[in-house]
Amino acid sequence: MKVAVLSDIHGNFQALESVMEDVKANNCEQVFCLGDLAMAGPQPRMVIDYVRKQNNWTVIQGNTDKMISDFSPEILQNVKNNFPVMANALADDVIFIEEDKKDYLRNLPAQKELTLEGVKVLLVHGSPRKNNEDILPDMPLKVIEEMLEGTDADLIFCGHTHVPAGYQTNKKQTVVNVGSVGRPMTDEPKACYVIADFQDGGFSIEHRFIDYDRQTAADIMSARNFDGADKLAQMILHPVSRHI
Repeated sequence: MKVAVLSDIHGNFQALESVMEDVKANNCEQVFCLGDLAMAGPQPRMVIDYVRKQNNWTVIQGNTDKMISDFSPEILQNVKNNFPVMANALADDVIFIEEDKKDYLRNLPAQKELTLEGVKVLLVHGSPRKNNEDILPDMPLKVIEEMLEGTDADLIFCGHTHVPAGYQTNKKQTVVNVGSVGRPMTDEPKACYVIADFQDGGFSIEHRFIDYDRQTAADIMSARNFDGADKLAQMILHPVSRHI
């Protein structure tokens, strides 16, 4: 069984369309989505509408989905203290995104456990401990193992960092960061997702890097016209940091 695992779409419908063409071309039977559907993106409403209409998707909540759905002045101030442009995007998203879509984000589960072909799978956004904890390349294995304490999954999928990564622990648990569809932080900013092929109690993992119409996505992003939208548009074309 082939499963597509994707994360961090961030309202980038052009990237999502291109990824889904590749998903279909590779005959994936299911899609797992690890959250951050909308915030600070070109077309958040279109992405939310697309995702919630799919009947073969399993979707969990990302940290920015929670920010949008549970918005408060305190949440806004916390973001503004560290990332002023992201705070401006959040404030605009809360106005831009309709209540039914916020309800959809609000009711997504924080994590999800599944079993496929005898493999126990755990879906998280950041780490099993926190939805905003980073799992990045080249971290000490001991740190990764501490994050997994209390979990018995064979395979843990995560996102959040926008950077693909993978680990095999001493307990034979596999951790895969699937990267980002909508705002990848790689040298060449192609949309990134994973195809997992489950067979006979085992699995194989392939990161896929998909080109898409970045210029159109950047133009739509810039046209949202809140303070800093142009900087977010440039990040689609030339990523430097996922937070500004």
